[in-house]
Amino acid sequence: MKLDFYLRFYTHPGESILLTGALPELGNSDVAAALPMEFVNGEFWHLPLTLPALPTEPVHYHYILKGVDGTLTEEWGNDKFIEAPGSGVEELSVIDTWNFAGEFENVFSTAPFRNVLLPHHKGKKQKLKGAPTHIFRVKAPLLHEDELVCVLGNSLALHDWQQDDPLLLSPEADWWTISLSIPPEFFPLEYKYGVYNKKEKKFTRFEDGPNRRLPGDARPKKVSILHDGFVHLPNTGFKAAGVSIPVFSLRSKDSLGVGEFTDLPLLTDWAVKCGLQLIQILPVNDTTATHTWTDSYPYAAISAFALHPLYLNLAACAGKKYGDLIKPLHKKQKELNALPAIDYEQVVRIKLLTVKELYELQKEEFEKDEAFQAFFAANQTWLVPYAAFCYLRDKHGTADFNQWPAHAQYDEAAIQQYSAPGARHYHAIALQYFIQYHLHLQLREAVDYAHKQGVILKGDIPIGIGRNSCDAWVAPKLYHMDMQAGAPPDNFAVKGQNWGFPTYNWDEMRKDGYAWWRRRFAQMSNYFDGFRIDHILGFFRIWSIPMDVVEGILGHFVPAIPVNRSEFQQRNIWFDYLRYTRPFINDAVLWDIFGHDSDAVKGQFLQPAGNGFYILQEAYDTQRKIEAWFAKQESTPAHDRLRNGLNDLVSNVLLLEAEGSNGQDFHFRISMDGTTNFRYLEWHTQQQLKDLYINYFYYRQDDFWRREAMNKLPALKRATNMLIFGEDLGMVPRSVPDVMHQLGILSLEVQRMPKNPNREFANPAEAPYLSVVTPSTHDMSTIRGWWEEDRTVTQRFFNGELGQWGEAPQFCEPWINKAIVLQHLHSPAQWAIFQLQDIMGMSEEFRRENPHDERINVPAEAHHYWRYRMHLTLEELGKEKAFNADLRAEVEACGRHAGKK
Repeated sequence: MKLDFYLRFYTHPGESILLTGALPELGNSDVAAALPMEFVNGEFWHLPLTLPALPTEPVHYHYILKGVDGTLTEEWGNDKFIEAPGSGVEELSVIDTWNFAGEFENVFSTAPFRNVLLPHHKGKKQKLKGAPTHIFRVKAPLLHEDELVCVLGNSLALHDWQQDDPLLLSPEADWWTISLSIPPEFFPLEYKYGVYNKKEKKFTRFEDGPNRRLPGDARPKKVSILHDGFVHLPNTGFKAAGVSIPVFSLRSKDSLGVGEFTDLPLLTDWAVKCGLQLIQILPVNDTTATHTWTDSYPYAAISAFALHPLYLNLAACAGKKYGDLIKPLHKKQKELNALPAIDYEQVVRIKLLTVKELYELQKEEFEKDEAFQAFFAANQTWLVPYAAFCYLRDKHGTADFNQWPAHAQYDEAAIQQYSAPGARHYHAIALQYFIQYHLHLQLREAVDYAHKQGVILKGDIPIGIGRNSCDAWVAPKLYHMDMQAGAPPDNFAVKGQNWGFPTYNWDEMRKDGYAWWRRRFAQMSNYFDGFRIDHILGFFRIWSIPMDVVEGILGHFVPAIPVNRSEFQQRNIWFDYLRYTRPFINDAVLWDIFGHDSDAVKGQFLQPAGNGFYILQEAYDTQRKIEAWFAKQESTPAHDRLRNGLNDLVSNVLLLEAEGSNGQDFHFRISMDGTTNFRYLEWHTQQQLKDLYINYFYYRQDDFWRREAMNKLPALKRATNMLIFGEDLGMVPRSVPDVMHQLGILSLEVQRMPKNPNREFANPAEAPYLSVVTPSTHDMSTIRGWWEEDRTVTQRFFNGELGQWGEAPQFCEPWINKAIVLQHLHSPAQWAIFQLQDIMGMSEEFRRENPHDERINVPAEAHHYWRYRMHLTLEELGKEKAFNADLRAEVEACGRHAGKK
């Protein structure tokens, strides 16, 4: 069989096109073995092949753009296919359109739209007289339930543009398709797709844009397949709204002191009443490292795969058969549910003790259960190491596996043997199987219920993993265990953030095609329709902090192009190695920081260095050493001020020497111009250093960071069909918006964090379509809380953004809260998502009395207690018919889909 591939694609000089597909002759879908195509003209690329025959199963393939610099960009999707034509066919010609990942329509092919939010179309295949010469395939994901795709053109075979008699296409998988027999005398063809309303039985419109052209021909024993991309119809019509709240923050009559997976159906019911079609939650992975409240931090998981026992509903786990075991907990349940916030330690302790009893009662029948056996078989790759990790953590009293006397280094064969059913401690390990299985059942049931109600679930993927985690134990080579991830300073954390996570070893992850990430996405897709990539900027570069540092301010971006020592000479900057790279400490600096305590600080922590300068004593010359010393002292406000001052001394540097560069390469310390070290330089040197600083942070890295992201994100995006949302806040490289656009990743637009440096507030009305708008996130105060933080700022917002005259109210009254919510609902963004607290803030009746009790996280607090819980029960919220109906009416009035009634 003769096979010809044609791709409509305009390339620039030096670029080329490759093709790969699921045949040995097409490189077996291996990008490295892709076949080069031939340039035909400005419109087409061509690849001729001769095959013995085509297999009976469809053969999927896709195209790759090779840039001038050798970078490879794969088109989105893998839904183009060829299949064996009818008997007698000797030639197959394929005419394709490149599928750009950033096309809006590609979003509507993701799991939430395909499975839940958009209608499923049905249509009858038109009968064709004789053998087809052409097969037309095209996509139109945003058609209404009663609409079909049709085609008309400039020949009798395409019904001569007669709108009362269009040719109707049939839905087949991702495509609308029709097979036609077109005589050769009708070529070249001009045609257009259109929309037909099957209920009204009439043609309603043509697609936008010029006519499509087909310059081919029709010959005996030849079939042509057209993959025509998308029907050119308005593609920004779908807009919807959602609610954001951590699962732990939910409150219901049946939960035990904390929100549980079984509360999600109640939240779904309320969302449906309000016209909300998305529920966004924080990470729900197990974070149990210390069995203390510090484990409440949801972004420090001990497993990227295991769910947190915190969310287990004991009654559902017990069932009717073992329900009597739960009854004694009813009094404690009422006590915990009466608390305004979560008592994390008490809740977890009760749940773990009770589930252990339930396991002891059920373990014989549980292990024989076929559904559990199927779950175990599908998840044992991560489940067995995780269960063994939990057992060893509790046995040795620490999650720091480096301190374990045995199994400190993971050995798969040894752990399999250690976890075998015949082992003495087997049931202590198998308890974790039992817990994970029931968590899986409860979350899966909640998700299935939400889908039936037309509501999707959005999860959250943390940028890091816990340092003392099962993932780090099993595969430490995938992470840089000698570094810490964090974030540079911003308005919410002036000294930066140190999350403590090891950073990813992307080079190592790339060797097996990002297998760990693919497994992680597959696990998430069991429960979620889409997910938020926490700190997507980390895929461009991560803020990396040495282990001897505590505060984020002494980190630097990795990877990054450093400043070479020669660059200082080229700019006529005298390079003073000690002055730039060591803490600058003199009497004036000490007085600025410590005031009258300066002499005491000099006597205890410093030593003279000559000429009126000082250096830190070796016992206190890093922030980690300082923290260790103060950990042994009594905690007092005076000691806190002293510790912070000493840490400020350590960070009073201008340059950070690049590791292994022998004093030749350097990274600038962030916020260099705010240091006393910088202040005491003469003015000319300050200006020269500022210029180099700006070049380092804002210019030289752009293309480098873009390439870094494009080496990772496309491969990761291809590994899942979930809808991907990026959290692109903070110090955003200029390449980020374009990369996210190229890949069709939705951005996050927060009114209080404008991406335009010349604006104080972002305007929701100017948000891009592929984005989420929100007035606040879990890392911020709520609308009401923010309103009270800075009177001058809220006054400017009141007059400028809300367009109100006069003095702003002292407190955020319900009408103000509602006006801000409505601004976001009216936005052109595809999604408007609100914290539940901001929704309840629209009502004088339902809002919490103190808005500052509604905040979930304070990023500036290194050890924040995550314990916020809604003050109303979901049952109470669901009964508020007037409030819920009003919210639904506002959602609909703003042109957002409101789903089921």
